[in-house]
Amino acid sequence: MSSAVFAIHAKPGRTTALALSWFLFAAGVGLYFYASAARHRENPEDRVTPTLTQMARGMYDAVLHPAEDDEPLAEGASWIETVRHSMLWKDTRATGIRFFASLALLLPAVLVGLHMGLFPYIGAFLLRFVLFFDKIIALSLLPILFIAFGIDELSKIILIVIGVTPTIILDTFNISRAVPGEQVVKAFTLGASDFDVAYRVVLKQIWPRVLNSIRLNLKAIMLFLFAGEMIASTDGLAYRIALLRRHMGMDVIIPYVLWVALLLFLVDFGMRWMNRKLHPWFHEA
Repeated sequence: MSSAVFAIHAKPGRTTALALSWFLFAAGVGLYFYASAARHRENPEDRVTPTLTQMARGMYDAVLHPAEDDEPLAEGASWIETVRHSMLWKDTRATGIRFFASLALLLPAVLVGLHMGLFPYIGAFLLRFVLFFDKIIALSLLPILFIAFGIDELSKIILIVIGVTPTIILDTFNISRAVPGEQVVKAFTLGASDFDVAYRVVLKQIWPRVLNSIRLNLKAIMLFLFAGEMIASTDGLAYRIALLRRHMGMDVIIPYVLWVALLLFLVDFGMRWMNRKLHPWFHEA
């Protein structure tokens, strides 16, 4: 029986697959609350592993109360106004704006990589520079960015673009070079121009893999964003986590970390769903 479970051709049923997919989540949650209960039995004032009640209370305050440095909301405000004035909404909105602005600025990198892969002169001009620039540790440039651009939004977004753009360019370059040359030759024989081949043949073909590459870099984007927010910011999810760390506010830090993971999971899910709808022929994890 055990050998059949680990066989290459073994296929779990729907119920078994669902149970297996949630097993590690359940085990992790159970292990945490077991450790939390043990620590609280030894020290009822323990703040390192808050209980479920403490985290629920902390998240409730984050969702329905403004940050300490914000003005209190007027009495009689609606539930929607209360949430929109809350600490969690303010931090999520600030981080979300920076995240999606940086994501949009990565799209030109796709065109750069496409042209490098298809046009030899552009490839010869840019490839060595991009390969070198890709080896620069983006976080080492953070002090320079703060000095040059200040500590406002621009420096944080530039940090993300510098950190992730070379990877997207090189991925697109390699994917473009992998397109069979026969397809390019056939397009030319049918009367296509250079840019027809680039945008109507190659780009359409590689776009799902490029989108998948951007999706796999979502955590890197958030990593650079968190670095910028923790060092110099007055709002944002990472700023709040760094601020609460000083007060050992684990009852809010842990829900915030899970909230960030959930948001990234939803963005990842949305990109995978869009890729499947736009390119049903594409299958990749």
